Amino acid sequence: MCSRFLRITGFAVLAALSAPAATLKICADPQNLPFSNRQQQGFENKIAKLLARDLNADVTFEWQRMGRGFLRNVLNKGECDVLLGVPAGMRGLLVTRPYYRSTYVFVVPADAKQITSLDDASLRSKSIGVQILEEDYAPPAQALGRRGLSSNVRGFEMDDPGAIVAAVAQHKVDVAIVWGPLAGYYAAKYGNRLRLHPVEPELDPPQLPFTYPIAAGVRKSAPELYQRVNAALEREHEPIQQILRAYHVPLLPLAGHERLGLGE
Repeated sequence: MCSRFLRITGFAVLAALSAPAATLKICADPQNLPFSNRQQQGFENKIAKLLARDLNADVTFEWQRMGRGFLRNVLNKGECDVLLGVPAGMRGLLVTRPYYRSTYVFVVPADAKQITSLDDASLRSKSIGVQILEEDYAPPAQALGRRGLSSNVRGFEMDDPGAIVAAVAQHKVDVAIVWGPLAGYYAAKYGNRLRLHPVEPELDPPQLPFTYPIAAGVRKSAPELYQRVNAALEREHEPIQQILRAYHVPLLPLAGHERLGLGE
């Protein structure tokens, strides 16, 4: 997933809006493109500004690296109020309706055979790039391991999130399986040299998903803010989609996922 999403919360944070509030305070990762950076070039920086404008608030950014204990020690202690880019249904905070849904994708050279399924027999003869999250591999490695393909896996650290896509373009690996927003952003730098295909199946039995509806999370003590952010996401749905498309995020239909927001 993304460097922050791939850590199950590795995206920018939207924060600090009081009742008649005039300021929307964003806790964001300072170096995590395509999601956020200090230069405010990420798509979550832009979505945060869009929400602030909708809520008639100014926006400021509080730069933080995300990691273990962030929800408990930062968000739910009030240093930040809203976290962008969480999986819908995530526990420990109030989760809005999803504002987009994306998928892991296969990244292959444009002249290579199309691969869409984890069960494609051709994977057995290929080197397969997979991202390493802290001390473990990203979920695709689990699915590949169950298929006896662990020896085919080549690990890529998240300190350089674009390296896994570059490795495909440079023929250092035959194929990579990458969280869609990262893959789309970095693959676009290579023009038409690479192709992306959504991973199938979307849910690898017994319970390993490869598609995720993505929402915003609000600290549990701020239900009024939760309602306001949720409403802003509803109103700004199409402008948000335009931002995501500009960053080449692979988007799946939200049908059936629109009301996954949890208010508890």
